[in-house]
Amino acid sequence: MTELTRRGFLGAAGGAALATGLAACAGTGGSSSSSGGGGGGNSNTIDFWSNHPGTSKTTELQLIAAFEKANPGLKVKLTDAGKSYEDAAQKFNAALAGGSLPDVVVASDVTWFNFALNNRFADVGALFQQNGLSTTDYVDGLYADYLYQGKHYAIPYARSTVVFYYNKNVFKKAGIPDRSPESWDEFTSWAPKLQAAIGSGKSALILDDGSDYLDWTFQSIVWSYGGAYSTGWTPTFTDPKTIHAANVLQGWAKSKYMKTSADSSSDFGAGLGAVLLESTGDLGGFKDLNFDLGVGFVPAPGGVKTCPTGGAGLAIPSGISADRQNNAAKFVAFMTDPANTATFTQATGYMPVRKSALELPQEKAYLAANPSYDVAVKQLPYTRPQDYARVFVPGGGAMIGQALDKIVAGSDVTSTFKSLNGSITSAYDSQVKPLLKS
Repeated sequence: MTELTRRGFLGAAGGAALATGLAACAGTGGSSSSSGGGGGGNSNTIDFWSNHPGTSKTTELQLIAAFEKANPGLKVKLTDAGKSYEDAAQKFNAALAGGSLPDVVVASDVTWFNFALNNRFADVGALFQQNGLSTTDYVDGLYADYLYQGKHYAIPYARSTVVFYYNKNVFKKAGIPDRSPESWDEFTSWAPKLQAAIGSGKSALILDDGSDYLDWTFQSIVWSYGGAYSTGWTPTFTDPKTIHAANVLQGWAKSKYMKTSADSSSDFGAGLGAVLLESTGDLGGFKDLNFDLGVGFVPAPGGVKTCPTGGAGLAIPSGISADRQNNAAKFVAFMTDPANTATFTQATGYMPVRKSALELPQEKAYLAANPSYDVAVKQLPYTRPQDYARVFVPGGGAMIGQALDKIVAGSDVTSTFKSLNGSITSAYDSQVKPLLKS
């Protein structure tokens, strides 16, 4: 299952309430200690919990077989941790309350921090150092995404950015240049022509809905207008520039140029939209389309950085033995070494997480033959860290998504964002602020 449905279960089960419950409960389990001495399992078998991002299970099994061949004393058990990053987080959270802990678990951009804050993840940087493993080759910004209080709580694995997908056939029919727009205002000027070209029952633009990833992709639009979800820990949904971006979003909906979807990637692939704003991790699923696919940078007027990173890393629990942690560190390093991150990238569309991977002959050849995959790599220097309100405030992403759903449906933007501002502040004050170290 790809990223695009990773929050699907939240929508079915109650959205923000469940997400907030996850965050509130994380780290409160009683039997698994954070001292590194428990957690069940055995030191010869590495239990790897994954939701197989980007439909990567086959690739993960391939890499695991290679690891076992190179390390004959160790076995790896690949445990299905669900269909989404949130599924994996829920499963890990449940294990903290008394089950056996994994040795390695996939942790997303919006789930790792809460576990780190509650001392449930080990300092992976320190474990790498203890085992003679280097972290210097990881893409600096991606490795830094997991830094808190001088410690790194995950290693980048299935990392992505937002990219601008478009249907070249529709663009040609509409007389639109074969490129992504320079700004969202330029896209708005294109929208009537795109809508006329694609026809009724279809949309000029498809975005995720709020129970999926609209809070992630819309962040890029907000940044392009100079707004933000937050500055540090202070939410900024009442900033006029943030409100303006939401009014633009609502304008597309009212003009019927845009639809939101719980499966936006599939809808786009079926030809139901001229434009899709989505993860690079969806590229792997766009191989048999009935139209010519265009891939471009997200609009960045004036050269401002408007592209958020996303995806997931690999984390190691603090509540397992030192022997298990050391084996886990070796496995994580193997899964993300230059050759293997290249293999993973080519199978899924995620970005290489090692700098030197781009110098490998097989990677150079692949990118030359598949220029769409190269767009994300070239856009990486123009990315920026995500706003705290989405990735660090428990349930923040789900709360933002719910507010955006209301705005798309026609709710007043200013009052909706004022209420959201209060909810984010309340979650921070009750669940984060008391745990932050001074």
